[in-house]
Amino acid sequence: MGADMSNNQPQTSHAKDLFASPALSLSLAGIFRHAGVAPMEVEDGDEAERLEEISSENSGPTRSRSDDDFEEPDYDDGLGDKNKPKKRKKYHRHTAQQIREMEALFKESPHPDEKQRQQLSKQLGLAPRQVKFWFQNRRTQIKAIQERHENSLLKSEIDKLKDKNKTLRETINKACCPNCGVPTTTSDGAMPTEQQQLRIENAKLKAEVEKLRAALGKYEPGSTSPSCSSGHDQENRSSLDFYTGIFGLDKSRIMDVVNHAMDELVKMATMGEPLWLRSFETGRQILNYDEYVKEFAVESSSTGQSKRSIEASRDTGVVFVDLSRLVQSFLDVNQWKEMFPCLISKAATVDVICNGEGPNRNGTVQLMFAELQMLTPMVPTREVYFVRFCKQLSAEQWAIVDVSIDKVEDNIDASLVKCRKRPSGCIIEDKSNGHCKVIWVEHLECQKSAVHSMYRTIVNSGLAFGARHWIATLQLQCERLVFFMATNVPMKDSTGVATLAGRKSILKLAQRMTWSFCHAIGASSFHTWTKVTSKTGEDIRISSRKNLNDPGEPIGLILCAVCSVWLPVSPNVLFDFLRDEMRRTDWDIMSSGGTVQSIANLAKGQDRGNAATIQTIKLKENSVWILQDSCTNPYESMVVYASVDINGIQSVMTGCDSSNLAILPSGFSIIPDGLESRPLVISSRQEEKNTEGGSLFTMAFQILTNASPTAKLTMESVDSVNTLLSCTLRNIRTSLQCEDG
Repeated sequence: MGADMSNNQPQTSHAKDLFASPALSLSLAGIFRHAGVAPMEVEDGDEAERLEEISSENSGPTRSRSDDDFEEPDYDDGLGDKNKPKKRKKYHRHTAQQIREMEALFKESPHPDEKQRQQLSKQLGLAPRQVKFWFQNRRTQIKAIQERHENSLLKSEIDKLKDKNKTLRETINKACCPNCGVPTTTSDGAMPTEQQQLRIENAKLKAEVEKLRAALGKYEPGSTSPSCSSGHDQENRSSLDFYTGIFGLDKSRIMDVVNHAMDELVKMATMGEPLWLRSFETGRQILNYDEYVKEFAVESSSTGQSKRSIEASRDTGVVFVDLSRLVQSFLDVNQWKEMFPCLISKAATVDVICNGEGPNRNGTVQLMFAELQMLTPMVPTREVYFVRFCKQLSAEQWAIVDVSIDKVEDNIDASLVKCRKRPSGCIIEDKSNGHCKVIWVEHLECQKSAVHSMYRTIVNSGLAFGARHWIATLQLQCERLVFFMATNVPMKDSTGVATLAGRKSILKLAQRMTWSFCHAIGASSFHTWTKVTSKTGEDIRISSRKNLNDPGEPIGLILCAVCSVWLPVSPNVLFDFLRDEMRRTDWDIMSSGGTVQSIANLAKGQDRGNAATIQTIKLKENSVWILQDSCTNPYESMVVYASVDINGIQSVMTGCDSSNLAILPSGFSIIPDGLESRPLVISSRQEEKNTEGGSLFTMAFQILTNASPTAKLTMESVDSVNTLLSCTLRNIRTSLQCEDG
């Protein structure tokens, strides 16, 4: 995360101030944001200014006294001079950057150990005691917020109970026969059915109040709250009781919601017309929303609907993977995140509500958080909390459903609830020979927000975050896994690599490089982007980060620059041009004047574009080795590359471990512009000139500006990467004859 690149800063005139002290983000978006802490206030600008920078930095917590002030406790052992005046308490006001860094660690670990405190104190320039007392104050504040919220819930339930009691008394007093007017309460205490129902409801309300009292009673005044507990109690206790206290939800309520969501998903996945209609123009399936409301009895509320948009899509595909392995990738949040690196920038399992049964964990229910992205900083990410339910429908069929729960969202920071999931997910059916058929349904309700005009069509059409994108990515990753595990790959596909161990090491390194690239160029709150103007007139977003100890990339200060443009060239033509080693000198400034030769070419998919290659660029003075990973699917294509240490890559080619080989990827992302009927664009095949659209093209370069992580970003570094990006884009346009595009 680049510090001091906030949205409130000037764009160009004070650029040196913008890059004064970049800092490294320490954690995911935490799960304590639901605790009622208000978002940081930001000055409102016009629509155009809001489009200039896309970052989740604005959604951080407000600065409170416990955040800003470090209070040195005044200890009194009772043996001192009573006449001696007491020391005045000292306060230290932390900077906004120090608070952000400590807040990030707090969300991940409210009880940092001594090593973490020491590391954070060195990074922020604070004394370890200051860090220690800040965390103590923050835990106390969170505990107070929780208790206030629990008390508020209890008071609300008591008020409801009083109203019900009052209604019940009035009903009993007024109860009489509609024909004769005689009171219906008899001497034996018998009551009519309506009164019995009222008493039953009253008893249920009492039970709810008792549950709240029991939840509060577990943590007596002065004892440790759930968020502050430690040791075996914290490890063994499910936090469901804690969520019940916060959200007013119990397990039975959650199970009711997910079971209804599962029924809806199965119907959405299997029903045809009139629920789903096929588009004549694009061939995609379109949800008939009127029929959806009728079929599922959805409440059509006019309040708030005008500010939200509905995105619904369905797609079907066959993936080459074992059923149990695919289901496991949805149950394990890390595997799920790695399966969709271009779609998921962050993900976490907030709580396991039900562990499921048997080795396959049938019936697992998890409360989850995810941040969804596009591979460009120009489109805001979508942060969503949802419950995931995995259920075995039959011996050959599983279903995974994701659904947002209203009660949970009501208590989450309002800045997060811009997107919620209606019942979404997939039906997985086992086929022969290790194949699975997957029917994917994606149904989102999103708050309408400003999207850059270049991406408006593909986002509003539902393509960017829709079922087609999820299915295409899943197919690509599963195919990559099959080729990684294969032992019968023809030697012509493994040119330059003599052993299977070497092949696996190269493919593993290429995959890590692509994951790193996807993580670096999105609009995630991991990064803070600042806009500058390129030398060709396009907008460039830049961000910086520090690598302190990760051996997977160079140690020091890293600068990332990203530019997204529209090109009147079909995605296929653009992808084939960029991955072709014979045409690398047409656009790669680093290879200018040299010759490019392929050393290794490893297939990782049936499409010839899915391959990992090692290339050498022979220059006058020396040679540079390049690792390149290219991948393509019906939605998106990528070409990612990085220069590598020659000795290091040669050892990897023999089968050595690649995890400690430092690599800093740059590359390109290519997606269709969403206008499938756009005519007269450059295409590889004449018959497709009237059916293929242009390309939304994102290019990103990462450079190590200084080997010292404590160094500050300079304008010379920014100018260098600006020149690199501008010249590369100009070369690409010239080579494809679309300078005026």
